[in-house]
Amino acid sequence: MTRNGQRLLMLIDDEPAQRRLVAALAARGGWRTIFAGDGETAIATLGTQDGMRLDAILLDQWGEDADASALIAELRTRRPALPVLVVTANGSVSHAVSAMRAGATDFLVKPLAPERLLQALDAAVEGTAAGELRPLTEKIPAMLGFDEIVGSEPQFRAALAIAAKAARARVAVLIEGESGVGKEVVAEAIHAASPRAKKPMLTVNCGTLPANLIDSELFGHEPGAFPGAFDRKVGKFVEADGGTLFIDEVAELPLETQDRLHAALQTGLIHPQGGRHAREVDVRVIAATNKRLSEEVEAGRFREDLFFRLNVVPVTIPPLRDRAQDIPALARHLLARIALQPGLRQLGITDDAVAMLVDYDWPGNVRQMQNALFRAAVLCEGDALTRADFPQIATLNARRVRAPQPQHMSTSGGVTLFHADGNLRALHEIEADVIRLAIGHYRGRMTEVARRLGIGRSTLYRKLSELGIDSAA
Repeated sequence: MTRNGQRLLMLIDDEPAQRRLVAALAARGGWRTIFAGDGETAIATLGTQDGMRLDAILLDQWGEDADASALIAELRTRRPALPVLVVTANGSVSHAVSAMRAGATDFLVKPLAPERLLQALDAAVEGTAAGELRPLTEKIPAMLGFDEIVGSEPQFRAALAIAAKAARARVAVLIEGESGVGKEVVAEAIHAASPRAKKPMLTVNCGTLPANLIDSELFGHEPGAFPGAFDRKVGKFVEADGGTLFIDEVAELPLETQDRLHAALQTGLIHPQGGRHAREVDVRVIAATNKRLSEEVEAGRFREDLFFRLNVVPVTIPPLRDRAQDIPALARHLLARIALQPGLRQLGITDDAVAMLVDYDWPGNVRQMQNALFRAAVLCEGDALTRADFPQIATLNARRVRAPQPQHMSTSGGVTLFHADGNLRALHEIEADVIRLAIGHYRGRMTEVARRLGIGRSTLYRKLSELGIDSAA
């Protein structure tokens, strides 16, 4: 790590424009970037003063797979503890298998979203590698019917029952749940069970698109509508006519686009940017978010009338940590799907490994578990995955810190209601202890803390301020 506290990244890439882009993205997360134009320069750089301080290497893959794999292997041989991440425009599973077997720590697919790059870098340095195989594992066929979705936990089954009932209607559905719980899988099941199943289901992810392009992605534009609009673009609403449009991370919509989306849902008319004429479409909208959209409305970040148009049928998917009973069957189901990918094979999993997966709380939910299984399957040399094939999960489990006991706790584990002199404690003192206990118990996940306490997240933060509680404590 550099002396000023910045982490140091070496980017191996021979394109100046890509170098500037990656350096700018990495700088947002406190990374300083040095460059190498080819593998020979990169290896030589390892011996320099900067090279000895490196925290990670990012290889922008070019040429043949064998060349990239040989370079990765050489880098890992010279610096075994230094994470090497690969970024490429080719998102095939076979590329991932080759790179990871050569020693790559992680694998990202262009275009790079800033959050995804920073999460991957930080996770690689921290030894968690928590989920940046997503672009690859999402290529594993996932269009499942409701009867094929694995899970018997009552709250999860109740959510699926609501979604299945709504599938036959045209009404909008709003799916809420933490990142990685399977919101898109549920959306696809809704579409597959609907009368629109023979038509396409298209997706717009508002969390990965630049804010100024979301409007064009949804509604399209005409040439000259804005600087750089040289050609006509047909928006996803028109492309999905007769089918389903899945708007993921809908809470990230800019307010101006929210206005246009509300008008489109109200009238069924689509107005492309710069266009003189509207087009009528018949599209069923399913929206999803990892935020509480009602809280976004309360905070003034989301239109209330649009919320009510999207929230006709609300479906809330519980996090995987609340579905521990589903993990054994889900792990085996995911392994069966992973085995169908190029270069991979059918693997079993030992009971001991399953027990370790059940013990982990999966902050990245089903997506994180699928990525962990994919990584383990790529590197496994035996016929079944064991605890040894999940070193990162084992490390994270070992790091888990039990909830700190707040002051005034009784021997039974409950919050003490009385002072030593026998008098009741003040209500605000008891409330502060309960909130501290919740923050510790749920490891600082404030959305979960608010949900378990039965209050809104904005209310929780207000109470933290009023009671002088440090949420990082």
